[in-house]
Amino acid sequence: MLMILDSFSSLWCNLAAVFKYMVGHISFILFAQIGTKHWRYYDFGPKVVPPLICLPGTAGTADVYYKQIMSLSMKVGYRVISVDIPCVWNHQEWIQGFEKFLDAIDVHHIHLYGTSLGGFLAQLFAQHRPRRVKSLILSNTFLETSSFSAAMRWAPIVGWAPSFLLKRYILTGIHDGPQEPFIADSVDFVVSQVETLSRDDLASRLAFTVDNASVGPLLLSDSFITIMDTNDYSSIPQELKDQLGERYPAARRAYLKTGGDFPFLSRPDEVNLHLQLHLRRVGVEAKPDLVRTIPKDGSGGSPGKENDEKKDHDDQPNGNGGNPESTSKES
Repeated sequence: MLMILDSFSSLWCNLAAVFKYMVGHISFILFAQIGTKHWRYYDFGPKVVPPLICLPGTAGTADVYYKQIMSLSMKVGYRVISVDIPCVWNHQEWIQGFEKFLDAIDVHHIHLYGTSLGGFLAQLFAQHRPRRVKSLILSNTFLETSSFSAAMRWAPIVGWAPSFLLKRYILTGIHDGPQEPFIADSVDFVVSQVETLSRDDLASRLAFTVDNASVGPLLLSDSFITIMDTNDYSSIPQELKDQLGERYPAARRAYLKTGGDFPFLSRPDEVNLHLQLHLRRVGVEAKPDLVRTIPKDGSGGSPGKENDEKKDHDDQPNGNGGNPESTSKES
């Protein structure tokens, strides 16, 4: 049994090594300059496919979604864009900056996958820019930040706190008890990403979570929302996750029995399956014949029209998109 676990762990490390090799040897990391802010992101997959944009949590970077990029983009034929949260200090600034980022990369209609803080920001963007967001996948996330600000007594001075204190606060929210190998590896990977963040990056992300804000009503129908939570452990309190389910009672539900805070790393096959089911259901068609395995220009795209012709079609597809059976419980 130990040998099997060691083999799986080695495979996980090999996948990470492949991704790091690509990042190091191909022009794969992209940057967009929006005013004084740098947006760091990965963009891979056919450009004709409306993109799935992945937003990480407080402890994540664009790198944490590499398993979704390697599977959904390189094998299946979806376009996946993974974005770092830039150093901005309030929610309105992020909404405006993210819209300018989308304009800069010439993307109009989007599907958002957000975990933890990323899920909260995805909902805010869907609330304030409803024409651009066609669907949401929300994982281990929340509707409001008041409980976080109440729990952090030094919230008013988060912008001036030293780096070591910010890192310690973020890392104490990550479960560090005994864990099975895949979850332990996912934690190690995310911790390594936290170490790459500057003090300002850390402070601005924590400022998001302690700045009192809440998600208002969305114009997006619940039928275009999937809630994907883990049932074993999450740093997001169950009460906050329950509030999310109550807000979107008709949303599709995808329960992962295990996976911890970072199921996109520890349970990539399950997560990728649910992402595919969601995209099919909302009418996004993969283009496997247009996939470039090793892109020369770093974009991973294919020749063709950009996104969905940048038209404001607000009609939304009906039906289940031919979904195969899955372990998701639907409400």
